[in-house]
Amino acid sequence: MTDRDSSVVLDAVTRSYGTTTVIAPTSVTVGDGEFVSVLGPSGCGKSTILSMVAGLAAPSTGRVLAGGRPVRGPGPDRGMVFQDHALLPWRTARGNVEFGLASARPELTRAQRREVADRHLARVGLARAADRRPARLSGGMQQRVGLARAFAVDPEILLLDEPFGALDALTRRELQLQLLEVWEESQRTVIMVTHDVDEAILLSDRVLVMSAGPESTVIADVPVDLPRPRHTVAGAGGDGGGGGDTDRRERYTAGLRRELLGLLQSQH
Repeated sequence: MTDRDSSVVLDAVTRSYGTTTVIAPTSVTVGDGEFVSVLGPSGCGKSTILSMVAGLAAPSTGRVLAGGRPVRGPGPDRGMVFQDHALLPWRTARGNVEFGLASARPELTRAQRREVADRHLARVGLARAADRRPARLSGGMQQRVGLARAFAVDPEILLLDEPFGALDALTRRELQLQLLEVWEESQRTVIMVTHDVDEAILLSDRVLVMSAGPESTVIADVPVDLPRPRHTVAGAGGDGGGGGDTDRRERYTAGLRRELLGLLQSQH
């Protein structure tokens, strides 16, 4: 960890399109190094919240702070991973990571960019695929490139917009565990939009639940009181210790799942 501030504050933000209010006044604080997931019904504005933090959309009223500074547009302090990975099809996996580095970290030489790109591709299991273009990569591998690109620019805040939503269950689980491992090493602030309650529980320190739209807002802020590191426990099928510990973990997780599902069902 560094001593830099990577907190995020949404201070009474709203977002309107014409006469339609999509986001009603919403205030949220995400602490430095926290992993926070956002759940809610389809169309409730989860991605709009993320876009305002990224600087891709401005709030109609209120303000967004990242690291204590007002967000006025995109910046290298915030990295974003989209569901469709948004890779440049004519560049290799390495080239896609280097492209992000060229703009976000211009002080690096070409050789340094290559070294950083290769290191982060290796972290997500793509060392042997660095020279392949996206068309020769599976969906899971493409999303790994997106994660490598985001972490390589060394953002203070990482924004994930349903990054694993289009993947099969096995690949999704594998990438969730890789993300956990990388995050637990880097301790960056993460805000992730997801529809998957179990994913939110596995990854998060807190889960924000949004109301149905229009005029959505955060209706619950639910802490996830599970010990870390979690990637070793989850990767071992949940057997992270004695039987009693495992039973307590499973009971707690089941109760938390019921709570979150109940909150979501109340919005339909």
